Amino acid sequence: MIDNISLQILKILQEKARIPNVEVSRRVGLAPSAVLERIRKMEKQGIIDGYEVRLNPERFDRAQVAFVHVSTEAGYSEQVGAKLSDIQEIQEVHFVSGSDCFLIKVRSEDTASLGQLLQQRIMNIAGVTTTKTETVLSTFKETSRIPLPQSD
Repeated sequence: MIDNISLQILKILQEKARIPNVEVSRRVGLAPSAVLERIRKMEKQGIIDGYEVRLNPERFDRAQVAFVHVSTEAGYSEQVGAKLSDIQEIQEVHFVSGSDCFLIKVRSEDTASLGQLLQQRIMNIAGVTTTKTETVLSTFKETSRIPLPQSD
């Protein structure tokens, strides 16, 4: 179980992963060495899975976002999931219930490059039968933060 101080540390790190350890310790009221020890322990336990830099997709010509439903033939889900995961423009691959097998999130330059990706790479994966694409017109929220319980 994660105690309140560790929860506070996690909330701070989700807001700004590059925050100096001294600032985290000041906010939670612990010595910097104790905070560092807690962070390392949570990393070792797999509670903290890693640290990433969020880049502005528009600065890299990747402003077009689409969600694609990918249907497969029976028995191909493992292979298709692995092949989809290898495509650089695909940010997320989810095996889902319902009529489709996968829901993927794609970032591309524009609709033309999205169309090429769908036709030349995704539809050419063995076992893929159909795709249904929903393009994003605007984004109001996009985050990888996980809601954490309130600390006392």
